[in-house]
Amino acid sequence: MVVPVLEEMRIKDLGVIDDAVVELSTGFTAVTGETGAGKTMVVTSLGLLLGGRADAGLVRVGAGGAVVEGRIALSADAPAARRAADAGADLEEGALLVSRSVSAEGRSRAHLGGRTVPAALLAELGEELVAVHGQTDQQGLLRPARQREALDRYAGETVATPLESYRHTYRRLREVSAHLAELTERARERAREADLLRLGLEEISAAEPRSGEDAELDAEAARLGHADALATASTTAHGVLAGDPADPEGVDAATLVAEAHRALEAVRAHDPALGGLADRLGEVGILLADIAQDLAGYADGLDADPLRLAAVEERRAVLGRLTRKYGEDLDAVLAWAEAGTARLAELEGDDERIGQLTAEREELRRDLAQLAHTLTAARAEAAKRFAEAVTDELTQLAMPHARVSVDLRFLEAVEGEESVELDGRAVGCGPHGVDEVELLLAPHPGARPRPIAKGASGGELSRVMLAIEVVFAGTAPVPTYLFDEVDAGIGGRAAVEVGRRLARLADTAQVVVVTHLPQVAAFADRHLVVEKTHDGSVTRSGVVPVHGEGRIRELSRMLAGQENSESARAHAEELLATAARLASERRDDPGH
Repeated sequence: MVVPVLEEMRIKDLGVIDDAVVELSTGFTAVTGETGAGKTMVVTSLGLLLGGRADAGLVRVGAGGAVVEGRIALSADAPAARRAADAGADLEEGALLVSRSVSAEGRSRAHLGGRTVPAALLAELGEELVAVHGQTDQQGLLRPARQREALDRYAGETVATPLESYRHTYRRLREVSAHLAELTERARERAREADLLRLGLEEISAAEPRSGEDAELDAEAARLGHADALATASTTAHGVLAGDPADPEGVDAATLVAEAHRALEAVRAHDPALGGLADRLGEVGILLADIAQDLAGYADGLDADPLRLAAVEERRAVLGRLTRKYGEDLDAVLAWAEAGTARLAELEGDDERIGQLTAEREELRRDLAQLAHTLTAARAEAAKRFAEAVTDELTQLAMPHARVSVDLRFLEAVEGEESVELDGRAVGCGPHGVDEVELLLAPHPGARPRPIAKGASGGELSRVMLAIEVVFAGTAPVPTYLFDEVDAGIGGRAAVEVGRRLARLADTAQVVVVTHLPQVAAFADRHLVVEKTHDGSVTRSGVVPVHGEGRIRELSRMLAGQENSESARAHAEELLATAARLASERRDDPGH
């Protein structure tokens, strides 16, 4: 896999830079130039490419806007390339193109692989690709959370393995606690719901309704309520069809139809048409007889009992109360009862579920406490090694009496948040463990160790950061480091050691250093000089690589303020020879 490398930056109308191209490479690149020449614009430009805050004050006076473009060599399977692809960006010939523009009014735009993206995405990628160290921005290592991440990275698998187990258990504990809290907080609401369901189910069960019973009772109530009219109508109709026994002389429909049938039967032999009509009259006679018989049976079976009517109305009232509460008809009522029974079982099962979850939560807390203890022990062992390694580095960086230590302390338990019991007391826990990690610095004997942000001056802080990065080198570092004035406030032998350590860091990563010290620049694999024109701007040809004689002249200028000083030239040549010798020793002895 190709190691990500920042290959090139083009800077246009940013600060004093008119239009310049900064060509970079692997290894150690030093950027030098006279004061005010625009060296720090390299850092500023990279900051913009990495999603830093856009400021209209960065735009060159008289320009409508500033633009920074970068080219980063990446393999398609690199995490940053995959994240860019998720945003719709494409690699171009194995490189990711990044650009950021700032208008004179302060508006900003970001582009990644030809696609417009939020500046926050550039910042996200920047965290994976570049670590920036400057006098005003000593990156995230000043924050305890980032210091914990850094220590874990340094510790490697000894922390990574228990941390993964801890995180898995912690996530499950959060899930169980959230579910338990939801069930517990809703206990009163669930109890009210269960009581209402029980009342409704008991009412329905007591009534014992049947499907369709309401429609049957409606029909029976209508029949009982009009019994007299029904009896009169059925009796009258029966008399018309079959005759009235009380009136022997009366003529009924059945008799008349029978006479008509006989008349046609008598002559059907003479005309088949009349024979057909006779057959039809015979069918009518049979039908009339059946109807008359049914009417007689209906009238005989008609129930006009007022007690039965009262019972039907009472039952209808009972069922009516159910349909008013639980559904538009009895089928809907029965469906509600079925669903209510299932819901009640679920609610009554919550009590058992609360008990199960409570037991699981306590078991998870015991497991988490054990994992946290293992994790803390691993961090403490790594912290001791880390502090000793950084302290050794500081000894070589003109801070021989400085001591770095790691303050590893338990998180405070907060009421209402997750905690575990360790060493007989409640300890707060988070997704990364129960530890707070803070790097402390005692710059000289007798000094009280203080957080590095408060215990070091600007120059000391830069060297502490450098020492940390050198110690981290080889333990999954970022691909590119950029240091701005990392050598502030030092000189002599300490400056040589800074250069030596930067060169060592460049064995495993791309290192770009903006420096004013020739002792540091002499160790660079590539030396860029930022030059201003007579009008005070930096043009396209204003960032040039120097080597050979040109490099000696630049180092002489940095040493003595003039390029032609013989003593400065001799010193410059000596610096380059020293750097070459130490580089050779480092290659022969990687642990040197």
